[in-house]
Amino acid sequence: MLFHPAIHDASATVDSFWESERPGLGAVDAAPLAREETTDVAIIGAGYCGLAAARALAMRGIATSVLEAGEIGWGASGRNGGFCSIGASFLGPLEQREAFGEQETLAFYRILADSVRLVSAIAAEEGIDLQAQGPGVWTFAHRPSRLKELEAQASIGQQLGIASRVVPPAAFAQEAFACNEQAGALFEPLGFGLHPLAYCLGLARAAQRRGGRLHAHSRVTAWQRETGLHRLRTQGGVLTARRVIVATNGWLPEDLVPELAGRVLPIMSNITTTVPLTDALLTAQQFRTAAPAANTRAHLAYLRLLPGRQLLFGGRGDTTGRPAGLGAMQRLLEKRRATLFPAFAGVETSHSWRGLIAATRRLTPALGTLPSDPSIAYAFGCHGNGVAFMTWAGDALGRMLGGETIALPAQLSGLPARFPIPALRLWYLRLMLLRALVEDRMD
Repeated sequence: MLFHPAIHDASATVDSFWESERPGLGAVDAAPLAREETTDVAIIGAGYCGLAAARALAMRGIATSVLEAGEIGWGASGRNGGFCSIGASFLGPLEQREAFGEQETLAFYRILADSVRLVSAIAAEEGIDLQAQGPGVWTFAHRPSRLKELEAQASIGQQLGIASRVVPPAAFAQEAFACNEQAGALFEPLGFGLHPLAYCLGLARAAQRRGGRLHAHSRVTAWQRETGLHRLRTQGGVLTARRVIVATNGWLPEDLVPELAGRVLPIMSNITTTVPLTDALLTAQQFRTAAPAANTRAHLAYLRLLPGRQLLFGGRGDTTGRPAGLGAMQRLLEKRRATLFPAFAGVETSHSWRGLIAATRRLTPALGTLPSDPSIAYAFGCHGNGVAFMTWAGDALGRMLGGETIALPAQLSGLPARFPIPALRLWYLRLMLLRALVEDRMD
């Protein structure tokens, strides 16, 4: 554990806006594992990735059981900002072209676009009420110098048949909101906001209807590998499987999977929601969009106006996970919110929470099977944009384990390198945030 143990306490309820609405979202019957069971594929983690994999495998008649340490949706899948959008890397299109070439960059972005479409398709097929908002997603430049990368992203979208466009500051203010820090924006019509926990629970029920078994409050405490078999032990039982999918992203249990240890940098993301905003406040800020939005700062601010007119506002910064840090980050986010939207200064915060996203050393996701043991599959490193991508990743793993061949671009292929001296990863994070602070102030 790199962060304070409180971050990993799956018995604790997350005080998020989404969690406050769990009682009205419908229950998921996922009793803890309480005996010895066997299955073909065991999945560790009941988030978007694990549940999408379970659904895909069950649809192919493959016996599947999912083990989750907390409630279904306890991790990032139940506490993120609800952005279903293109993105899963800290590298922009210009950087990707330089590192991987034009064709691999297009192939990667095609997967990201397909990921958004897949969420909509699954929701329609399974009858999941996403509480979708949009359509489209905004990215607004905090300085004129950042427009170049937005134009490159728009160009990629256009090559893929997406009517992405970059608009000047006046047009953005007219279409979205007035803001003290914007120099124009990118609009991508493929994408939307959703209720992340509603989607996660709906995906869980879909996996169950297809034949998958789910076990909440079943943290894997030991993993014994035998010839051709894996025995996963929890507090209440043992699950024996021929294959395993590790789908835990930022909460990767490195002690259980030594081959993956040191390859993930968990990063804390904090989110706040306000009390409902009045018509007068929204008018004063010219806030007229329900589409999610984020800025181009390396320190990132992301926001959306929820259906009940609460403003969701999130960002990065905490590097310890200590309980006291939650209050400090809330105050920092309130300050950032007031800087961008002066009319909202002093508006009461209703909920404040945090969770882990996952980065890799190469700054792109990883998906595949372990070279040392192909019976173990993995997906991680969605870089804070996991609603769509981790759904696609889980579905892709399910199809791959079901016998389908899937061509992966270089950005996703193979294990990313370990971080040097993995025990120092939080110091790397602090240096990264310091560098981001400097970059945000430069043209």
